Amino acid sequence: MLLHFTGQLDAYSERQFREFIEQHGSSGDLPLVFDLSRIDFIDSSGLGALVTIAKQCNEAGRRFVVVGNSRVVQTVKLVRLEAFLHLQPDLPTALGAISAA
Repeated sequence: MLLHFTGQLDAYSERQFREFIEQHGSSGDLPLVFDLSRIDFIDSSGLGALVTIAKQCNEAGRRFVVVGNSRVVQTVKLVRLEAFLHLQPDLPTALGAISAA
């Protein structure tokens, strides 16, 4: 399941982001691809939401990847979460990683 997001993923939007994932992406066992390539800004609240979702996916045995632009990648790498979030540089690479797993 491919989920595209735009705008900001911060303290103001984090709750809405998690609720959207719960409503649209939490059911089933399809792999999840979080496309954050059009996110303008991500802060610690946004990272926290991603970590929570990653933990839920790991506990459920559900595959997932996160695609980020340079801002997202820089923030994720700053806190050394790129491996935990299965960070991918672009959508084609992410789709290849999900289908190969």
